[in-house]
Amino acid sequence: MKLSIIIPVYRVEATLDRCVESVLNQNLEDFEVILVDDGSPDKCPQMCDDWAKKDAHIHVVHKNNGGLGDARNAGVSAATGDYITFADSDDYIQPDTYLPLIQLLNSNTDYDFVEYPVAVHFGGKHQSMLTFKDQVFSNINDYWTSLHSHRHCYVWNKIFKRHLFDGIQFPIGHVFDDANTFPRVLKRCKTVATSSCGLYYYCDNPKSLSANADGRQLQLLLASHLNHGLPIDDVCYMDLVNIQMDIYELSASPIMLRNRRVSVGMLKGRQKLKGIALNILGLKNLCITNKILHKIWRNHSSVSF
Repeated sequence: MKLSIIIPVYRVEATLDRCVESVLNQNLEDFEVILVDDGSPDKCPQMCDDWAKKDAHIHVVHKNNGGLGDARNAGVSAATGDYITFADSDDYIQPDTYLPLIQLLNSNTDYDFVEYPVAVHFGGKHQSMLTFKDQVFSNINDYWTSLHSHRHCYVWNKIFKRHLFDGIQFPIGHVFDDANTFPRVLKRCKTVATSSCGLYYYCDNPKSLSANADGRQLQLLLASHLNHGLPIDDVCYMDLVNIQMDIYELSASPIMLRNRRVSVGMLKGRQKLKGIALNILGLKNLCITNKILHKIWRNHSSVSF
């Protein structure tokens, strides 16, 4: 089965070659790499064309700048594979990641996608590992809740059946377009798998759009989580509370999230403390308190919540 690897490209002169080389080092036979030049104003368009001249597996789409979601849509439209995956051009993939995953999918044609491990914020202060056991889920809600999948709605650490994206597009102008798109794709799935094989290096970039999201972009992120129709357990809800507190602090816009009590026994660490505070104060007062304490912390560098 053929795999299409979609790589949006915009102002990544320093990392593009590393990303493409990592994809070509996957020991695949039947595959294509689609480099989507999103109107990059630097040398990236020429770099993409140079790669296409070097390797017949590489195809280039040149388009006007439309953002990450628009570039991904262009890549999906150009894809001819039975399966598709994504890579961001400032990230890279460990050698021999794709081959065992494609073999798994070829041997289990009922699997709609397979998800594999990630080195999150690789190279940064908050680097962590997202790992998985070799599991199969025939109940999508079980996959969503038991793995807290709302925390890893990434599309680049998954290999999907191509047809799952028929009629589904990434939103344009959303910094967190994965969080909007992946749940819609997931709801079309019947059987999904996770694998301990492989590794995607999600490289830390403090200048990225997601790392510097404003109140409006966080509102879009929260709306995506509230509107996908998948279960919101207490762990997920408290993650949404964190987003809501950030929105309130950045924009003081009306509270979007509905107030509810949580079972703190499911929570850990600071999330548990915030859950206790939520049950006592209520969501709006928690947002107000958080904003005040952060203001004090910024002024005196002595108090945090």
